[in-house]
Amino acid sequence: MSGVVSYLAGLSAEDCVAETYRRAGYAPLVRRWRGPGGEIDLVFEKRGALVFVEVKKSRDFATAAARLSERQMQRIYASASGFLASMPLGQDTEARFDVALVNAEGRVRILENAFGM
Repeated sequence: MSGVVSYLAGLSAEDCVAETYRRAGYAPLVRRWRGPGGEIDLVFEKRGALVFVEVKKSRDFATAAARLSERQMQRIYASASGFLASMPLGQDTEARFDVALVNAEGRVRILENAFGM
């Protein structure tokens, strides 16, 4: 049962984050995109630039932030590289990597350019 609850909590956190980006003028491109390194939670576009977003949810922002590992960042890089290969400018497409933290109250904190290639 806790697996289902965690899954649904993750979907809810992604919904909150997606709405935050939409309100800021970002166009959603894809959710839970699977690439060569694994899954990218959300991908947005604004003025031709892409934003790859990793969503982390926990009881507080600090705990959520601590859940992003170096290994996970490497997997996201690999998947983002696969995604960029499908874009007209390929690897030259402007892109950044954000981490969106969601606390137990559903508040969202965006860390822009949290890590980079």
